[in-house]
Amino acid sequence: MGWRVGVDSGGTFTDICLFEEESGRIEIWKVPSTPHDPSIAIGDGSSEALQRVGATLAGVSYFGHGTTVATNALIQHRGVRTGLITTDGFRDLIEIGRQKRPDLYDIQADKPQPLATRDLRIGVVERIAHDGSVETPLDETAVRQAARDLKAAGAEAVAIAFLYSFVHADHEERARQILAEEFPEAFVSISHRVAPEFREYERISTTVVNAYLGPVMQGYVRRLQKRLNEGGLGATPHLTQSNGGVISFETAVEMPVRTVLSGPSTGVVAAQALGAMTGIADLITFDMGGTSTDVALLSGGMCRVVGDAVVHGYPIKAPMLDIHTVGAGGGSIVHIDSGGLVKVGPRSAGAFPGPACYGHGSLEPTVTDANVFLQALNPEHLLRGRMKVHRALARDALATVADQVGMSVEQAADGILDIVTASMAKAIRVISVQRGHDPRDYALVAFGGAGPLHAARLAHELDMSRVLVPLTPGILCAMGLLMTDLRTDYAVTRLALLDALAPSALDSIYADLEMRAATWFTAEGIHPDAQRMHRAVEARYKGQNYEISIEIPAGVTGEAAIDAIRQGFTQAHQRLYGFAVEDGEIQLVTFRLQAVGVVDKARFRPRPLEGADASAAVMAEREVWCAASKSFRRNIVYDRHKLAPGNVVHGPAIIDQMDTTTVVPAGCVARVDPYLNIIMEIGR
Repeated sequence: MGWRVGVDSGGTFTDICLFEEESGRIEIWKVPSTPHDPSIAIGDGSSEALQRVGATLAGVSYFGHGTTVATNALIQHRGVRTGLITTDGFRDLIEIGRQKRPDLYDIQADKPQPLATRDLRIGVVERIAHDGSVETPLDETAVRQAARDLKAAGAEAVAIAFLYSFVHADHEERARQILAEEFPEAFVSISHRVAPEFREYERISTTVVNAYLGPVMQGYVRRLQKRLNEGGLGATPHLTQSNGGVISFETAVEMPVRTVLSGPSTGVVAAQALGAMTGIADLITFDMGGTSTDVALLSGGMCRVVGDAVVHGYPIKAPMLDIHTVGAGGGSIVHIDSGGLVKVGPRSAGAFPGPACYGHGSLEPTVTDANVFLQALNPEHLLRGRMKVHRALARDALATVADQVGMSVEQAADGILDIVTASMAKAIRVISVQRGHDPRDYALVAFGGAGPLHAARLAHELDMSRVLVPLTPGILCAMGLLMTDLRTDYAVTRLALLDALAPSALDSIYADLEMRAATWFTAEGIHPDAQRMHRAVEARYKGQNYEISIEIPAGVTGEAAIDAIRQGFTQAHQRLYGFAVEDGEIQLVTFRLQAVGVVDKARFRPRPLEGADASAAVMAEREVWCAASKSFRRNIVYDRHKLAPGNVVHGPAIIDQMDTTTVVPAGCVARVDPYLNIIMEIGR
């Protein structure tokens, strides 16, 4: 027994959550991130948090970590110089793509810049046919020359992606061996390991992203591992991946593309636990941090897992929670574009120099500066006095924008909040309205350092009636690390008609995947009683271009599995499209296996209600800008930690805590539930 530690490293703050296994005690801590080397804040912040409870890293039984290193490197294009070796004639595929514009009605929309520039993309003669046969042998001399050329050009990473390598991988493996001989210092990413699935554009894109991020993640993990070892950590550290599970540091280095949603995914895992705890099954998560905002839809208490997605403009084929991200956070910088319009983000002030109000020399206004000036945030300090802020500096920075657009500073600051709210509302409509879900039927779960600060305004924009604010919203992603299991995914593409597939062939495909999972279970030291495997297959009618994922019930094999797939596909197609084709030929495409190592998780106990009176939690009063009246109004400020189950807070009010601030506007009512969550009803 000991302490379980979850650490979420963001662009502005690093959050630490501690859970004592024996007593169920939970402690939280928050420190500024160190963008030049995030491992510093993680190591020092973890040690500080543990010292506060009389413990050390040596007494930690589990260490889980979520990071935005890969995400931010992709957003800000801070990966390494990356080369691509591919089949001759296909080096421009990652630019041609699917010949779709990012925005159908915007003829001037720019596509994201290719991560492997054309001068670093080299085609070599080879060709594997769709059935795995070798049409043209690999030109090894050309591969050797390509390796030398990329080395001379200053590439640090190389992606290898040949056509149909997911069926027959010998050419890619041989190319990897040649790279190891000619260019051993390069980080090499090969497509049949990264994404062994069909659709060559998405597979090549995923492989290039993996190579682009590889050295960045490799350097980061090495520094962090060294710092944790020096601190005395004996437990094996784990890192969150995009599907909500955790993997070893070694796997994260090899497959950094699986971590592009590392930080946000655990927030969604924690939100799923909150849904079960409160009985609110339909939720929309709203995670607003310093750099970005992440949203996801939970229907029936679960977030959908997708096999591929477009992350910051780049297609990625990897299992991930269905999370949508926009560059709108507390540190998002406000600027005037060439047309004279006020824009917010995606560029962020980060942890240093941070917003102007931090006093570290930045003169550019941010969303945080607007909130400090309007006094929704404490105008003197954050983190309960540990971090000083300067309202006068926020005002000076905002004035540069206000003067250019001919507004008062108050109007400009309020307008900035309107702009960032519109951006976040658009993100939520993408994962709800555009997929047939009405956000008014859902509750908004607000977390992240800035989520509760903006939640009521956002809910009003979307006509949502209820907001759920967890007990520790600012570190919910860190807490989610203590609620998730070890998890990894395996996949293989094998095109086959369901009626023509022998039951033994189906069992053989999954047997191969299960062997790979068994190796992983052994490497991770997962006890047999804690091992779980879930099978699924992506299927479509012959002639269709997109697939539906069908789960295969546990223990069902052979002919029974064939029947289960047929029945599941028919029902899913009927549900999604309103019809099913009688006697239609069903084609199986990609077979998937999810391996799960179940671990003990943090659990919460309800408390008895103590009545509606919240006066014992009143700590101060503050003049706060009211968006409705366009003026400052007196707000009562409550101490979140003194609010008891059953307490009721009427707006306008501010609920203050170390990790975040919750704004309760006029006309809204906030109630504290038995688990100390705040459930806010939004006034109309």
